[in-house]
Amino acid sequence: VQLQASGGGSVQAGESLRLSCVASGSVSLINVMGWYRQPPGMQRELIARVGSEGVPYVEDSLKGRFTISRDNAKSTVDLQMNNLESDDTGVYYCFAQGGLALARHWGKGTLVTVSS
Repeated sequence: VQLQASGGGSVQAGESLRLSCVASGSVSLINVMGWYRQPPGMQRELIARVGSEGVPYVEDSLKGRFTISRDNAKSTVDLQMNNLESDDTGVYYCFAQGGLALARHWGKGTLVTVSS
């Protein structure tokens, strides 16, 4: 499975960004898709994920601002980020997980910079 993310950039606090990630290859094996982020100098952390059945999960601290959506037909997962804050700055990674070994695949990160 290969993942290609897009949509990062530099914005002002309060603005919005939408990240998109498209999977290719053995997409039929994918169960869960989602996003992590890695703030500067910190570890990678889960943002949101959604299973093939479409039930989303968003970290409690981000609910109300971040929304995850998935299109199984297009093998895409999107992350809508509203009212961005400077603490949202970081590299965002999409992931896909599935198959017998529950292998996790990562896309190249996309940088989000929020200026206050």
